[in-house]
Amino acid sequence: MFEYRTHGTCAQTIYFDIKDGNVHSIKFDGGCNGNLKAISKLCEGMKAEKVIETLKGIDCAGKGTSCGDQFAIGVQKALEHGGA
Repeated sequence: MFEYRTHGTCAQTIYFDIKDGNVHSIKFDGGCNGNLKAISKLCEGMKAEKVIETLKGIDCAGKGTSCGDQFAIGVQKALEHGGA
């Protein structure tokens, strides 16, 4: 299980697994509950690279980041540190 502490978003921490290159068991602490449940459901089983490609760079309210962007950054960091 990977744990990524977010920066600049309402969600504080994102937990997820990467198995065989796919993202699983996604959970956000904090943030907009309904939206983050939707992101989790839509990304469940998705290739890690596709998560990064799809969500990286999304902005929320001019913050320069978003929960989706932070999730993409977390997945990218997990891959860089040997995530399967």
